Amino acid sequence: MSAVVFETHLNHLELLARGKVRDIYAIDAQNMLIVTTDRLSAFDVVLPTPIPRKGIILTQVANFWFDYLKEVIPNHFSGLTLEDLPLSAEEREMLEGRSMLVKRLKPLPVEAIVRGYLIGSGWKDYQATGQVCGIDLPQGLQLAQQLPEPIFTPSTKAEVGDHDINISFAQMQQQIGVELAKQVRAVSLQLYQQAADYALKRGIIIADTKFEFGLDEAGNLVLIDEILTPDSSRFWPVDQYQVGISPPSFDKQYVRDYLETLTWGKTAPGPELPAEVAQKTAEKYQEVAERLMHS
Repeated sequence: MSAVVFETHLNHLELLARGKVRDIYAIDAQNMLIVTTDRLSAFDVVLPTPIPRKGIILTQVANFWFDYLKEVIPNHFSGLTLEDLPLSAEEREMLEGRSMLVKRLKPLPVEAIVRGYLIGSGWKDYQATGQVCGIDLPQGLQLAQQLPEPIFTPSTKAEVGDHDINISFAQMQQQIGVELAKQVRAVSLQLYQQAADYALKRGIIIADTKFEFGLDEAGNLVLIDEILTPDSSRFWPVDQYQVGISPPSFDKQYVRDYLETLTWGKTAPGPELPAEVAQKTAEKYQEVAERLMHS
């Protein structure tokens, strides 16, 4: 059983950033190391309770998808391995299975969100305006209903502790340029569709997901970060899905639902999770990995 990793401290690599879940280190001017810890964030707050094996499962699932979708768009992998880094035996063992060695790229300042179903902030938006992120939708749609076709709804990328803000496609075009925005939208929708078709055959609905992209030195678009994991996507079991109710999910919705029962202001510091909630969450992450990769 691998040890729980809440935070990493590597002796011979410079820490570039500590995100909600990932610790990022410089390898050299061209490459960096991304370590996926067992931290969990909910409502943009990192909780003090780690989820056992979460970082390993997220890395496995992301690696699976990067490989499955590599014909659609280049990804960030550098080709280096842990053996190439100045690590102690203990550090290497800790990082095994929870790290990615990737190229240093220029990340785009927007998150590329694709929604196939009406849920979450999209549902609230629709109830208030009949739109999601400025996109008109048919009247009379219900909670969790499949949209006539998947929609692309970008958001800003918030600093740790802040909330991402949905923006319109026109705002995204102003921010990163018309042609690049169109390319990001087209690629995001293609990635979502291929992944959703694959997952459906394995009993999983991908309700929505988030992609991140960067540019290499030549200005080419590259898929980065993590993709199609329970942290960046809403996964629902097909056999429990019905329109009009919020389906049970294989992601951290289980933790969010627990936190909604507490009198907590959704600001740091977050509350400790009971052991059974942490364990149940770990099981949900494990189940989605097994369904996707081993069925």
